[in-house]
Amino acid sequence: MAAELHVELVAADRSVWSGEATLVVARTTSGDIGVMPGHQPLLGVLESGPVTIRTSDGGTVVAAVHGGFISFADNKLSLLAEIAELADEIDVQRAERALERAKSDTDAASERRADVRLRAVAAH
Repeated sequence: MAAELHVELVAADRSVWSGEATLVVARTTSGDIGVMPGHQPLLGVLESGPVTIRTSDGGTVVAAVHGGFISFADNKLSLLAEIAELADEIDVQRAERALERAKSDTDAASERRADVRLRAVAAH
């Protein structure tokens, strides 16, 4: 059996995903990071970006994450996000409209959120 780590992806308002994984890739303020079983303990600040979880059964879970924290110790990875949505939950047309609105309003923060949502869907 392959080595695993336990992953908890939690948003401010709900538990988004929980399970066993072999690899998690996330964007931090220090850059992209990949966490595998046995990784050094870490604590970091999440940037807005897609998070990719390679599940123990060979599947892939992708989520759009907007800010928060990542911590890893004792083969337990916690992603505590301000906002997080699984790629399966994202309404692509709505996200595209939000991106266009944000561009026309020159709202950089909204544009970034919409872009991250669309990248998460594309990565899924």
